[in-house]
Amino acid sequence: QVQLVESGGGLVQAGGSLGLSCAASGLTVSSYAMGWFRQAPGKEREFVAGIEWSGINTYYADAVKGRFSISRDVAVNTGYLQMNSLKPEDTAVYSCAAQRYGSGSERLGSTYNYWGQGTQVTVSS
Repeated sequence: QVQLVESGGGLVQAGGSLGLSCAASGLTVSSYAMGWFRQAPGKEREFVAGIEWSGINTYYADAVKGRFSISRDVAVNTGYLQMNSLKPEDTAVYSCAAQRYGSGSERLGSTYNYWGQGTQVTVSS
């Protein structure tokens, strides 16, 4: 019984910061890559960031490099996405996904084993 639950979404002003959490149950994040994806209305889902199963390597979409940071805490079985210098174009539903022994660089969502329900992030101008 696996569950990924995102939290931390909300409304933030442009230039502000927001931290998202992805609490995992039924799996241990130490054996899974964690990926963050986002989807805006009428747009395709896009890869945002990923962390390799070992926690060593991280990867980012060009649009968020230097602004977002992905991490995890094995002790509490939770992944995180820290978002800084937010822009209105970051507005989307953000979802976390887990891939068993994944690289964290995989941008194809269908390769991930489990998905959370998503959390809305809205950035006002």
